[in-house]
Amino acid sequence: MAEDHFSQDIKDLKAELERLNGHRFIRVHNSTWRLVWFQFLRGLAFGFGSVVGASIVVSIVGFMLNQMEVVPIIGDWAKQLAGEIMQDAQQMGAGQ
Repeated sequence: MAEDHFSQDIKDLKAELERLNGHRFIRVHNSTWRLVWFQFLRGLAFGFGSVVGASIVVSIVGFMLNQMEVVPIIGDWAKQLAGEIMQDAQQMGAGQ
């Protein structure tokens, strides 16, 4: 009786291992080239997300600083910076 129970446990364990080995995560990590490709794409996505996120945050902060009149030094600096960015954007648009 105990031997039958043990045999069933072994069969269940074998089935679970087969299911685990078929998982996408394991398949990717079984091949060096697949792992390198996966990590490369992951790095690209992380880098792109970081740049887009930082651009949005800097734009929002720059806009808020540009609207500030309470702190004239920062407000004037932000207005000057925004003017230069707009001027460069117009020059690049005219250059194309």
